[in-house]
Amino acid sequence: MRAALLAALALLLAGCGFQLRGTADLPFDTLFIPGAGSGIGLDLKRNIQSGTRTRVVDDPKLAQAVLQFTEDVREKHILSLSGTGRVREYQLRQRVSFRVHDGKTSEYLPVSQIVLMRDFTFNDTEVLAKEAEEAQLYREMQYDMVQQILRRLSAATPPKPAVQ
Repeated sequence: MRAALLAALALLLAGCGFQLRGTADLPFDTLFIPGAGSGIGLDLKRNIQSGTRTRVVDDPKLAQAVLQFTEDVREKHILSLSGTGRVREYQLRQRVSFRVHDGKTSEYLPVSQIVLMRDFTFNDTEVLAKEAEEAQLYREMQYDMVQQILRRLSAATPPKPAVQ
């Protein structure tokens, strides 16, 4: 009975199209990421090196493609106030714009923007805990941002050669 249940579960799981995430195929062999020493650039560099066949290089002249961040903004907005005028909720936003080009005139990916938002409650008697929660939310947003950028990079199309 147990074996039949496991077999049925395995067939059901295989039939739904589930598969483990493998390596992403990027349409370029080498990539230069300016500012890859910190923040989202560093996380993106690590994910590309560990999850793709593309090499991240330190010299744009050696790169087949250049990922250029045009905007990376974090914002914190008040979402709601209590009756006494104290903040009860905040909304965190992170906005990143980027483009991928060949270092000359052709583009793999035109300027793209990703915006992520997270809401969290605030209690001024638990300031340290709420600051830690805010930092954790920003880390999670950055992780999500890197995953979305990787998906967009894998969907990028190689530039067409110039017609002469």
